[in-house]
Amino acid sequence: MFGISLCIVLSILPYSTSYDIVRSYSGSTFFDRWDFYGSWDNLTLGDVWWLDRTSAFQQNLAYIDENNRAVIKVDNVSNVPYNEKRNTIRITSQDSYGVGSLWIIDLTHLPYGCSVWPAFWTKGPTWPDNGEIDIIEGVNLMGANQYALHTLPGCSQPPGVVQTGVSGATDCSQPSGCIVSETSPNSFNEGFAAAGGGVWATQFDVAGIFIWFWTRANLPPSILQANSTSSIDISEWGPPSASYPATTCNISQYFTAQQLVIDITLCGVWAGLPQVYNPQCLNSGPTGLCYNDNVVGPGSPKYDNAYFEINYVRAYTTGVPGPTPSASAVWIYPNGSSKPVTLPAPTGVFSGPTSTIDTSPNATGRSMDFDGRLMSLVGFALLGITLI
Repeated sequence: MFGISLCIVLSILPYSTSYDIVRSYSGSTFFDRWDFYGSWDNLTLGDVWWLDRTSAFQQNLAYIDENNRAVIKVDNVSNVPYNEKRNTIRITSQDSYGVGSLWIIDLTHLPYGCSVWPAFWTKGPTWPDNGEIDIIEGVNLMGANQYALHTLPGCSQPPGVVQTGVSGATDCSQPSGCIVSETSPNSFNEGFAAAGGGVWATQFDVAGIFIWFWTRANLPPSILQANSTSSIDISEWGPPSASYPATTCNISQYFTAQQLVIDITLCGVWAGLPQVYNPQCLNSGPTGLCYNDNVVGPGSPKYDNAYFEINYVRAYTTGVPGPTPSASAVWIYPNGSSKPVTLPAPTGVFSGPTSTIDTSPNATGRSMDFDGRLMSLVGFALLGITLI
């Protein structure tokens, strides 16, 4: 009965598996169409300054390396005095991509280490009203990548979805968002680079939001054969790692056009949370505190692996023009929709973060003028977060 119902549902969805390229961020021009944040982390209250464009290049925290890859990193050179923050990078695409888009990111290295919180994600103009998609995200020494959506109440991940990842919290309006944990090996930490890196692809569609991950050795032919000007066919990708079908989340209602974001913060409201930090990093320094034992003092060797190394980010679209562009952003017009390819049996339940921990890279969504390390003492009362 389930198989028949699934076939009926899929048969009425608009069907397209071919996407046309609309933007490629790579090589010497990678940073041309990104804005640098240029302020302290007033969103997740990490102990960092996200540098402006000029400072980022001057301090060599954003550059193109000898392999023509974009590098985005944490300062691992400076000796940071107590009560100051460490420099790092957050960039946001100048283009916004509407429903009907596909994004692919190819990397050879992800940031990791105690206190380190990297993310590749998307957002609308107002958080969480316009939705957020977390594609790459993890903290400290986590062994696997974590996916999530963040929305207003009313959007959730239904039970029994077809995906290879393992679901956790399913209400996308909770602080954690609706979580899926990657089960394929080498999706985070040192294993990712040791395996030659990998690729994530995200389908942003009226039928739902679907995210795939492949290590370098397992890339599908369509990824291997693609270049910066070619279209791409997703019909042979198989089941996604994370599946958020529109059956319990009206995508057009909870998500507007999305900007791409790449950032690294330190400590803050997830990586610095005692019950998250302590199991992996309690012995990384004499105090047992995220800020004191990591951000303060010499940057090396603590942050020698706290960097992204990116081959490219590519954005695709398919179908007919979408909504009128907003005056506040440049829209890349979507072209209709397509259905995901979903084959295997549903997955189990994830035993990861509870819904009381805010894992969004845009967690507070507002400015709060106090040092990020105070979150372990008073911040959770201010944010209304319950510790378990």
